Amino acid sequence: MRRSIVALCLLTAASATAQEPARPVFQNGQAQIVAGFADPATWIKERLWVETDFDSDGDGRKDRVHVDVTRPRQTDTEGLKVAVVYESSPYFAGTSGDRKYLWDVKQEVGAVPPPRTDQPAPPFKPDRTFISNSEVNNWVPRGFAVVHSEAPGTGLSRGCPTVGGHPEEYAPKAVIDWLNGRAKGFTTVDGNVEVKATWATGKVGMTGTSYNGTIPLAAATTGVDGLEVIIPIAPNTSYYHYYRSNGLIRHPGQWLGEDIDFLYDFIFSGAPDLHDVCNKAIRDGLYVAGRDRQHGDYNDFWADRDLLNKIKGVKAAVLLAHGENDWNVVPEHSIRIYEALRHQGTPAALYLHQGGHGGPPTMELRNRWFSHYLYGVNNGVEKDPHLYVVREGQPRMGGVPTPYPDFPNPAASAVALHPLNGGNKVGTLSPRQGRAVVRETLTDDVTFSGAALATAPSSPFRLLYATPVLTDTLHWSGTPRVTIRLASSEPAANLSVWLVTLPYDSTAIGTLGALGVQSRGWADPQNWRSLTQGGNYNSRLPGEPLVPGRFYDLTFDLQPADRVIAPGKQLAVMIMSSDRDFTLWPLAGTRLTVDLSRTKLVLPVVGGADGFRKATK
Repeated sequence: MRRSIVALCLLTAASATAQEPARPVFQNGQAQIVAGFADPATWIKERLWVETDFDSDGDGRKDRVHVDVTRPRQTDTEGLKVAVVYESSPYFAGTSGDRKYLWDVKQEVGAVPPPRTDQPAPPFKPDRTFISNSEVNNWVPRGFAVVHSEAPGTGLSRGCPTVGGHPEEYAPKAVIDWLNGRAKGFTTVDGNVEVKATWATGKVGMTGTSYNGTIPLAAATTGVDGLEVIIPIAPNTSYYHYYRSNGLIRHPGQWLGEDIDFLYDFIFSGAPDLHDVCNKAIRDGLYVAGRDRQHGDYNDFWADRDLLNKIKGVKAAVLLAHGENDWNVVPEHSIRIYEALRHQGTPAALYLHQGGHGGPPTMELRNRWFSHYLYGVNNGVEKDPHLYVVREGQPRMGGVPTPYPDFPNPAASAVALHPLNGGNKVGTLSPRQGRAVVRETLTDDVTFSGAALATAPSSPFRLLYATPVLTDTLHWSGTPRVTIRLASSEPAANLSVWLVTLPYDSTAIGTLGALGVQSRGWADPQNWRSLTQGGNYNSRLPGEPLVPGRFYDLTFDLQPADRVIAPGKQLAVMIMSSDRDFTLWPLAGTRLTVDLSRTKLVLPVVGGADGFRKATK
């Protein structure tokens, strides 16, 4: 009898356990996969159109963006409310990327560019019922809903692509407002049957890579309530910094000749009835008036597409991830945002790895951030280190990151290094400044790549100055800065500077990366008035033609990073004119003369001057 009672009790307990409603489960501060959420066959999928606050195509109706939702069935059957992981993109419906429609880069610096042929739009797919499955398998089994939306003018969303500006910031805001009951969603693009997100807690985290990583930050600048955390991966945070550099026309790595109008054509997968009106207003109107491909100067058009100018609106916690060898969306895009967020007191952390474009933080780190900020799990993430670096020698993406207190490393301080002489071969780079006035000359010839020039034992087409061979590791962390005094033989010229290690290692990393490249920078000497103090150029002062033979002083930043250089290497700064992988391709022959007595590299070295001496003694 007793055995029967015990068996009955066990059976009843097991039955009760089996019938307990599925709920998110957290262990070690992270959301766990829950059996009740794990079967994709049980997930609820729905699609809708959310109404925005703008009318970018000028048809008299507010634009609606196409949205899909994937959520656990318990949000219907058991009244479960869940947090949301959200990704938005202009790419989900396809792109049109024929490189024959890129700008022709074979032109003189400062000249009127030859015309570009507009590329055909990507095919419109009106019968699509699906947006994306990205992030679904990561988060729905852990008790989150996953939401996707198509950017304005792409896929089944209405409106015009604007590549930055109000629509890109406020379209995702509208979706977040809908998840919080503040905006309307509809079952069709033009109907009036509403859809409500009664299943959502209202707490939203956004993520995505590249353009999909730009949109979370754009949404966050609106300060929208409910957006608690974002994890942008390799985000483009300024279209000026993507297509220009310190007043110079510069192209993203592996997309020589790309500009903002090409990207517009590349993503414009929206309905054909939008094309004429959007092309006229945006690509052939706003862009032509604002992009200034002849001079490359900063202006209101570019300022409106620079999210740093809107960073005060960000309330969400931000975990930024970037490859230190990303020469498409260069590292400054994330680091400039990180430093601004830290300065204003917004919760922020930075994850750097040794790969190229893309590459997320570890799943553990992302899970801890989403669990804390979306479900309130007390896992201490807000007290974690602010910087994680996947160090050299680790797998470039997916390696075990090393934590540090901050970026730049608090132990780093500026060390000034001066080129002394012999740059057409391999000259000296020293912490001691030369007393004599030494001038050395290079000749522009875009035939030679930067890698070829860094490898050459001597060349008239670049100046190269190196430290002694390192006897110990040299760790630098922060933003290198160069000051160069130069004269040009022509009224306009490219100026390119690389920071490299010698012997130069051309082993490929990511997008136009190589193990031998530590940093890069580009500037327009015509903008010397704006570059006398240095930093990231954002002045509206126009450039002016150079007086041939006159010397000008320029100071500007190279790309920031946190690097460790092994013993046996030399650190070198290379000065050249045109950079065949990034700049315009003028005819060869322009001569740049550099006054070495007024030229220097300022490098943020961990340990400062003592650290540099230890590494080079």
